[in-house]
Amino acid sequence: MELRYTYTGLPTSIKTFVQTKGISRKLLARIKFQGGRIEVNGKVQNVLYMLHDGDELVLTLPQEVSRDDIQVDTTPLDIIYEDEALLIVNKPANVPSVPVNGYLNGTMVNRVKGYYQQQHYEDQVVHTVTRLDKDTTGVMLFAKNSYSHALCDQLLRQKKLQKTYCAFVTPTSQLEAHGHIRAQIQRKPGSSIERETVVSGGQEAWTEYWVKEEHEDYCEVEVALHTGRTHQIRVHFQSIGAPLIGDTLYGEASSRLSRQALHCRRLAFPHPLTGEWQTVEAPLPQDMKKIKEEHK
Repeated sequence: MELRYTYTGLPTSIKTFVQTKGISRKLLARIKFQGGRIEVNGKVQNVLYMLHDGDELVLTLPQEVSRDDIQVDTTPLDIIYEDEALLIVNKPANVPSVPVNGYLNGTMVNRVKGYYQQQHYEDQVVHTVTRLDKDTTGVMLFAKNSYSHALCDQLLRQKKLQKTYCAFVTPTSQLEAHGHIRAQIQRKPGSSIERETVVSGGQEAWTEYWVKEEHEDYCEVEVALHTGRTHQIRVHFQSIGAPLIGDTLYGEASSRLSRQALHCRRLAFPHPLTGEWQTVEAPLPQDMKKIKEEHK
């Protein structure tokens, strides 16, 4: 991948300038020593070269070779959006986001690696930006190289990656038309997976929601997260007596769903390379769509 800049301003070193573009010292070292290239006005230069007003700087990022311990899965992806920097897919249910103990293959990372190989992309490393629980469906964002990943991480820290979820929850009088749930979350004692809300001592967590439809057996809510804790949506709605439909960990099993009714519907963000605002959406999965259609 090539990054091109036209420098304007007082003389400054390449090393100083590229730091303002989100290029870390680690990435700059990779460019220098692992097959990258630095050119100014068509001539190779080093990082101490002084840029002058009007200079054309081109950085060629080195090829990224995938780790051999990441297995390949050639299951087709449902691609929502793709360009030179980003890959955004619609994750199905019952698929983990990343390889972990017990799930070393069949994850979204394995599938993306298989896709990269099939497309013969130069960069083969899978950079996961956003994750979803194994049984949560919807939008997942991957960066296609380390530079794009670093810029996406900046967006995450700046809270500029805005995810919107759709959830079907158990009806309760505690649900408001537009509400906020602020409750600290911590790991439940004795469990490596389950979380719980606590009065103090946990991680701060803030969930905002809007009730979109109300039915006797479920309510559809739109959810925005202001923090990103493990199982946050599931734990927070359980805490107000409105566990997600089908959530066997925090609620009850459902004859209509074999998983929690949670879908990442939308992702909105400024593109890390261009700054242009991007909004991508994943359609409601068939199992949740069927429940909605039953109530028309």
